[in-house]
Amino acid sequence: MSLSSRMENKVFNCEKELTLNIIGGKWKMLILWHLGREGTKRFGELKSLMPGITQRMLVNQLRELEEDHIVHREVYPVVPPKVEYSLTELGESLMPILESMYDWGRQYLDSNFLKDDK
Repeated sequence: MSLSSRMENKVFNCEKELTLNIIGGKWKMLILWHLGREGTKRFGELKSLMPGITQRMLVNQLRELEEDHIVHREVYPVVPPKVEYSLTELGESLMPILESMYDWGRQYLDSNFLKDDK
């Protein structure tokens, strides 16, 4: 498996930088989280789970995740068109990372770092 065309000319100083390039941004982790926790979703279902995302942004993020072999796009030959998105095996391997990030964020929210010092 090779790097996607949008990354083939980029230079990454370390593996962490590459990982963040693939899953970074405002929406990709949320897309991965929903697909990983709730399973296969249609486009409209994903959009309704993320009220602030535009249709164009969701399309772009899903395309990039598909190009990076993280998300699988299944098109069914029916009218009206039916398209479903799911995590690939590679995408599923990111779930422990996302779960750790979720746990860290929950602990940070619950810590004294965000509470007023009164």
